[in-house]
Amino acid sequence: MSKLNDSKKQYNDIEIPTELKQVVSKSVQTVKREQLKKKPSFKKFGLGVAAAAAIFVAGVNVNPTLAQSLSTVPILGSIIQVVSIQEITIEEDTYNADLKTPNVTGLTNKELENSLNEKYIAENKELYEGFQKEMEALKEVGGGHLGVASTYEVVTDTDEILSISRYAVNIVGSSSTTMRTDTIDKKNEVLITLPSLFKDDKGYIETISTYIKGEMKKEMAADEMNMYWIAGEEEVFDGFDTIRPDQTFSITSDHKLTISFDKYEVAPGSMGVITFEIPTDVIKEELISDYYIK
Repeated sequence: MSKLNDSKKQYNDIEIPTELKQVVSKSVQTVKREQLKKKPSFKKFGLGVAAAAAIFVAGVNVNPTLAQSLSTVPILGSIIQVVSIQEITIEEDTYNADLKTPNVTGLTNKELENSLNEKYIAENKELYEGFQKEMEALKEVGGGHLGVASTYEVVTDTDEILSISRYAVNIVGSSSTTMRTDTIDKKNEVLITLPSLFKDDKGYIETISTYIKGEMKKEMAADEMNMYWIAGEEEVFDGFDTIRPDQTFSITSDHKLTISFDKYEVAPGSMGVITFEIPTDVIKEELISDYYIK
């Protein structure tokens, strides 16, 4: 019993890092705000996310134009995994869809695990329904070319960090690509947001934005094939000015912060999805600590 009491005391004496407390607090506040925003729409349609996902899956299963496969492809280690829960392929004349939905397993924080997986299903459900609607519209006017694809990539997998990027490509004449990334503290099982990494909600935005605009100018000066749309530059009417609090970001395996932009967001489509790694020296004064970013 004494050993048990000693172990209990040691456990209670463990000091929780200040930055983790703030990260958890901000994450909880963010989730609560998002839940408050989402609640009216669920009530409006009388559906929860799980029910909506079930309808989506059922709709896919009965559609004769689909070839659907269920695969399980372990990506990570033995505890927390990312698997493909559903792959949807549509090949019909000039209409093509290829949607792959990730699913996170192994988290003991089931609220976080469920919220992530429900979001991934909802994202592909929206892509699928939009594709179906546009396909029917094109058929009514004589046809056309239409495509949509989604996939995902585990961009960081360490003992501390898991980052999952999802890519969605829409093809109607030209193509557009969007990327969204979730970064998870694997040890403490919390979703890390960009604002939660910094002391205040504004200073980091200006610091990172100023750095990125400087890098854009350097790249354009070094290679004329590089082109960025920067606010305030000549002949640019609506260029990049600042990042957003919900800007796509990730943390690399060596604890560096990256900021990403969708295709066409800050540059011509030929530049594709663009990612900048932010030197830690640039943002160290803005960081809450060096717990995640070093």
